[in-house]
Amino acid sequence: MRAVRRGLPVFLVLLAAYAATLGLDAEPGSRYSEVEAHRLLVAESIVGDGDLDLRDEFSARAWKDWYEGDLEPRAQLTNGKLHEPDGLGVPVLVTPAYALGGPIAVELFLAALLAAAFAMSAALARRLVPDPWASGAALVVGLSPPALAASTTIAASTAGALLLTAAIALALRIRDDPRLMRAFACALVVVLLPWLAIGLALPAIVVALATARWLSQRNRGLAGFTALEVVVMGAVFYVAVHDRLYGGPTPDFARAGGTSAATDIHAADDLLERLPRLVGILLDESVGLLRWAPFAALALFAAWLLRRSLRERVAIAVPERVDAEVTAGLLLAVSAVGLGVAALAPREVAGPWLVMHHAPAVLPPIAALCAWGAHHAGRAAGALAALTLAGSVWLLVAARVDGDAALAPPTGALPWGGVENVLPAFGEPVGAGALGACAAVVI
Repeated sequence: MRAVRRGLPVFLVLLAAYAATLGLDAEPGSRYSEVEAHRLLVAESIVGDGDLDLRDEFSARAWKDWYEGDLEPRAQLTNGKLHEPDGLGVPVLVTPAYALGGPIAVELFLAALLAAAFAMSAALARRLVPDPWASGAALVVGLSPPALAASTTIAASTAGALLLTAAIALALRIRDDPRLMRAFACALVVVLLPWLAIGLALPAIVVALATARWLSQRNRGLAGFTALEVVVMGAVFYVAVHDRLYGGPTPDFARAGGTSAATDIHAADDLLERLPRLVGILLDESVGLLRWAPFAALALFAAWLLRRSLRERVAIAVPERVDAEVTAGLLLAVSAVGLGVAALAPREVAGPWLVMHHAPAVLPPIAALCAWGAHHAGRAAGALAALTLAGSVWLLVAARVDGDAALAPPTGALPWGGVENVLPAFGEPVGAGALGACAAVVI
């Protein structure tokens, strides 16, 4: 209960900020992107006739009340039925909200999930540093332009942020005090993440491996066996359901043409061509995370602090340092894997926000790392926070003042006094179009 009380102010502030983005267009002239419209159409099908088959919805143009454009099926028929290749997770998750209040209720629901994820990240950060750094870092990253833009986006990564952060929190609690129910709960969260998006499976596996290691070290065989059984049964059920609905182990197999983005790496050259995105996803001057959330650079500083702490064996002199090193190590591993999966994904995603598509799932762990960095960065942390929040105000003001604007990166120079110009340009191969490809698996 104490953790809930301490996290409540962070949750309320972020939820209020996210509510300020309601009513803004996702793209110029369109309240929702095409991808969001398809997800809402699945929710409409579940509410309207209780199934996932969209043939009736496409025939009746069921999207006309909240999407002005035309939608075309993106999947081929499977067993005579039309199922969207985005999968079950997001539509099923948002269906109760859609039934109560339509798309606006869905946006508010997802905003609440993301706000809760950042409130939980503040609790994770308190394992590294005390307040005000813990709560402050969660607020700054939660109020950053990528988080604001993603807060009401109908995407798997927005919903997955809370589940992934909860999995990390449960894993660390298991390390502190291994119990059967905690192991079961952690395994259940890990199993649920791929249902939102297959790209979230790899960060979830990192958490699962860490949990298994800690249970093994503490000789908790029953808890470990129970968790393993949940994960295995969940994986089997996942494959069985998706094979039935989509003709393959993942929803992407239903896509027109029968190809899957998850298996679209045919040769080493395909992978090598995408490797520059691993840098561009952070540093590209147009779409990189650090352009829109410079405060996130403190996560890189935290990685350096962890390396120095391990190299100098600080934990030998200060035993309690072990907990901070373990927490930071898990946060760093999950964040790196999540960004790596997003960067190497092949398919192009429309829209100008690269980081909006994939970052929400890993922004809360990054926020916790930033708290550790901010604690040691002094005035530099305050400067980075000011730059980030200035960009957030600029984003919202530009979107509200310009009637034709959308919740997208405003054009022109950032209000940073030219500081953003030090970021490199990676060119067309990792530009907004090509780098947008990294989002497909995660969203």
